[in-house]
Amino acid sequence: MLVLGIESSCDETGIALYDTDAGLLAHQIHSQIAMHTEYGGVVPELASRDHIRRALPLTSACLAESGKTLADIDAVAYTAGPGLAGALLVGASVANALAFSLGKPVVAVHHLEGHLLSPLLADPAPQFPFIALLVSGGHTQLMAVRGIGQYEILGETVDDAAGEAFDKSAKLLGLGYPGGPALSKLAELGDAKRFNLPRPMLHSGNLDFSFSGLKTAVLQLANKQDELDPQTQADICAAFQEAVVEVLSKKCLAALKQTGMNRLVIAGGVGANKQLRAGLDAAAKKRRFEVFYPPLELCTDNGAMIAFAGAQRLKFATPAGSYAVQPRWDLSSLPAV
Repeated sequence: MLVLGIESSCDETGIALYDTDAGLLAHQIHSQIAMHTEYGGVVPELASRDHIRRALPLTSACLAESGKTLADIDAVAYTAGPGLAGALLVGASVANALAFSLGKPVVAVHHLEGHLLSPLLADPAPQFPFIALLVSGGHTQLMAVRGIGQYEILGETVDDAAGEAFDKSAKLLGLGYPGGPALSKLAELGDAKRFNLPRPMLHSGNLDFSFSGLKTAVLQLANKQDELDPQTQADICAAFQEAVVEVLSKKCLAALKQTGMNRLVIAGGVGANKQLRAGLDAAAKKRRFEVFYPPLELCTDNGAMIAFAGAQRLKFATPAGSYAVQPRWDLSSLPAV
């Protein structure tokens, strides 16, 4: 079964072809960072218009890369939410029109499920069950994953997501857009011990997160400095990153202990963070559990994860609305497969 995946939830247009026998055959991503940099953040109207321009050329590029034609496609999967309304509409329109013209099924995929399952595209891939840390610009959640469509939310952020805190803290420090990667890069040059930043909810007794206060602490720390020179910027970045990584790592260990599982999966854009990976790798070696990550190129939004998730939904005949087993996400508006 050959599935075309379309991702257009925010500021990346991702198209991919996934074959259930041969694996990922091709994927193309166009990032809108250069376009949005001028505005210091994503402009929804511009994002939507750019998705319109990119979707079909990227689809053609995927077909050429894989040596396939439209007639070879067995199903079309697309991101149905969450995301920017206009951007999502582009992907949904292209997917439904293409599927209708080909007489093929169309599959609505929850964006977070795409991220959640993306480590299964890695080699080696994790086996079920596992604990998943979904950590991105808009979401920070810990889940117990027992199979396709079998997800239990163990904890989540009560305010800002980790990636959001990275981006906002970077903006407070004058690092520009996109802030998260810039902060992480500058942190490599800093001394994390120079400043002491809080570890929010580290000892909360549950698996929830909070990063809004940490962002405020960065603002207060920056305002106290007589001069925010490059080295001070780097030191604040390093202290901030260390605080976030410590909280994420310890909550992951607590989730493993609570559930008795021995496999941990990291998904989402912040999963590319070097310090987070290094910390979890060291903990895995010490505590004898396995940790898995998606390939670096599949950490951010991409069509491959949508094509893969769509293929799994077709394979196991699970409706899109079954993604969340707890009422924290309202997926009732997503159409069934």
